[in-house]
Amino acid sequence: QVQLVESGGGLVQAGGSLRLSCAASGRTFNTMGWFRQAPGKEREFVAAIRWSGSIYYADSVKGRFTISRDNAKNTVYLQMNSLKPEDTAVYYCAADRRALGWPPSGFGSWGQGTQVTVSS
Repeated sequence: QVQLVESGGGLVQAGGSLRLSCAASGRTFNTMGWFRQAPGKEREFVAAIRWSGSIYYADSVKGRFTISRDNAKNTVYLQMNSLKPEDTAVYYCAADRRALGWPPSGFGSWGQGTQVTVSS
């Protein structure tokens, strides 16, 4: 059974940092990534990384967020620095066995989400 479990969300002041983790089980994935959904808005892409290490970021987070993965642990991370109130959202981990194109779409597996709240 495929499962993605996110952790690391919470409440932080603007300018602060958080690190999200997503542990995958049930199979290995080529492309892993993060999406977010703010209240009243559509879910949007944040960042993704392939097994090979190639990375793609949304323009809104470039220079502030860093995605990484530990293939041995089947885990993907999202280091979020210089957080802004507009980063407030539920962050979802996504994964797919394929090497998705950039920007990636069509992820086959999703986590339940973790709340990130940035106060001003």
